[in-house]
Amino acid sequence: MLIVLIILIFVAEISSNSSSKEHPPVSNDYGKICLLIFLYVLQGVPLGIGSSIPYLLQARKVSYTDQALFSFIYWPFSLKLLWAPIVDSLYCNKIGRRKTWLVPTQYLMGIFMLVLSRHINSLMGDDGEGGANMALLTAIFFCLNFLAATQDIAVDGWALTMLMDTNIGWVSTCNTVGQTIGFVMGNIVFLSLESADFSNKYLRSTPQEGGVISFSGFLLVWGVIFLLTTTLVFLFKSERDELREHEKHSIKKVYQLLWEIVQLRSVFTLMFILLTIKIGFAAADTVTGLKLIEAGVPKEHLAMLAVPMIPLNIVIPILITRWSSSRKPVNLLLTGMPYRLFLGLIYALIVWWAPYTKTTSAAGEVTFPAYFYGIMLFASALHQIAVYCMYVPMMTFFANISDPAIGGTYMTLLNTISNLGSNWPQTVSLWFVDKLTMTGCQDETGECVPPCKVSCVYLDGYYIESVVCCIIGFLWLLVMSKRARRLQNLRSNDWVICKPCP
Repeated sequence: MLIVLIILIFVAEISSNSSSKEHPPVSNDYGKICLLIFLYVLQGVPLGIGSSIPYLLQARKVSYTDQALFSFIYWPFSLKLLWAPIVDSLYCNKIGRRKTWLVPTQYLMGIFMLVLSRHINSLMGDDGEGGANMALLTAIFFCLNFLAATQDIAVDGWALTMLMDTNIGWVSTCNTVGQTIGFVMGNIVFLSLESADFSNKYLRSTPQEGGVISFSGFLLVWGVIFLLTTTLVFLFKSERDELREHEKHSIKKVYQLLWEIVQLRSVFTLMFILLTIKIGFAAADTVTGLKLIEAGVPKEHLAMLAVPMIPLNIVIPILITRWSSSRKPVNLLLTGMPYRLFLGLIYALIVWWAPYTKTTSAAGEVTFPAYFYGIMLFASALHQIAVYCMYVPMMTFFANISDPAIGGTYMTLLNTISNLGSNWPQTVSLWFVDKLTMTGCQDETGECVPPCKVSCVYLDGYYIESVVCCIIGFLWLLVMSKRARRLQNLRSNDWVICKPCP
């Protein structure tokens, strides 16, 4: 997969006009781009594993309130700003400014996975001694993502100084492609190989219980990979003094600089935009997959639907990077937003339609027709294009305006607020699903009367959320789009706190 990725990068570069003197070729940074992508792959794996657990929990019939609790595992990426200045300021010169944090965090992530591999079955409730331990599961994966967030701070800062100035726009591509590959490995590949049905149908000649690999085995494998690859990076990749690297600031000074950044009018406006722009996508992005599993769609089939998206997830960011690097990225971001909002309603229609298409065999096996998966695949492809039309330009905009005087901290501030703008609507949307769902009691004749023998749902809270989120999203466009466009017209001096920083 990485070979295909590198080939695509070369093809994209050959077709470009980057050979001019004003824009040195990307080939000067090929090795560094590949390294950054690899580091982002390692970051994406635990994120993918964490994202697969809600599907596993949904198959175990946990409530949406419990799902909302587990969604807090993503919050370290929204809180990393609290310790980013420490990562940016404290380091060992002999090891390297970024490797000082990169190496130990990746070692800890590997050790974490090795230890977790021995206890994950009991935590998921698969040992027959009770249900899933939601509180402990949430705490453990919160800590794992805390380490991943710390690694992200180091990699983001390293990216700003590793690449040439003219290739900074490729930081967003490295981030997007690398995290996509890692997420695919931790989510799609894992859910498919862990499924007994998928393994027996596609990978085995003789049916057996369980998948090709268990959850514990998957964690064990990736724990070893983390330890080995981190050792290679530690031994063979050195950091050198970059021209864009500035003098070391004290931790107190970095926090002071960070506070001054937040007080900039341009940054304050951008923060408000980032905290509110994704409200309209909360129901579609967070609840849709869980509702499809609830409707009977096998979780491994949902995972497999993402496989055809892999080439799209690699090619689209590269193409969009070339577009957004030479144009105003916010315009492209706002162009993709209404399409993404509309696709949220399409997702709701697919969830409503799903029960009417499924068939149940005498043995109790639930199947869905090929055209159902085809429509889902087409909708997912359109959705991914809309997502990347927003995400990649946003990352490009962050890289363009970030002040390298405090390296990763500035970039981390913007990424942190962006992640918080994704996480809080997702947690709220999960929590409200059960609250908004209207239920009643149904007897043998179909009448809804007490006492309750069979619970029936009058109106699923997911549909209410989908409509409300879409309305909020279009209202946001009407009110905030002009302010967002004005931000990209500001001068570079409007984004720095002092000229030059001491």
